[in-house]
Amino acid sequence: MTGPHALKPLLLAYPGPLRDQLVAAVLSGAKVSTTGLLAEFRVENEDLPEVGERSALIDSDGREVAVVEVTEVRVLPLGEVDLQHALDEGEGYTSVAEWRAAHERFWHSEEMREGLGDPHFTVDDTTMVVAERMRVVERLPLMRTVMPPRPPRLS
Repeated sequence: MTGPHALKPLLLAYPGPLRDQLVAAVLSGAKVSTTGLLAEFRVENEDLPEVGERSALIDSDGREVAVVEVTEVRVLPLGEVDLQHALDEGEGYTSVAEWRAAHERFWHSEEMREGLGDPHFTVDDTTMVVAERMRVVERLPLMRTVMPPRPPRLS
């Protein structure tokens, strides 16, 4: 590794309050899982993450705040996401239904639909998702590299 600046960025949600909440949860250790749409990876022509892969967690100001390592990757239908994964997202969900409702609001948002290039995009039990587990391996000083503006990862 030649330094965090050489790592792929991990962009959770879009810059703003939700990203700030998610980054804080990762940094506190409460958030050890995250879920994205398989369709996002296809639209962005991005490879799926691999166990052991490290990324730079980016805050709403474009700063690298931590190095995060992928510890597990599962591709599965949305209807098969389990309670442990929902709890491990660290956002206070107490049931899969609550977790799913929040994710559907995000995935059905105008920003997400625009990013996917489908103004009518919706999910159902068969929609394929990428469920990742992760751990923080290093917290970075806030004055570290500020990334130039770029489109966010969609989830």
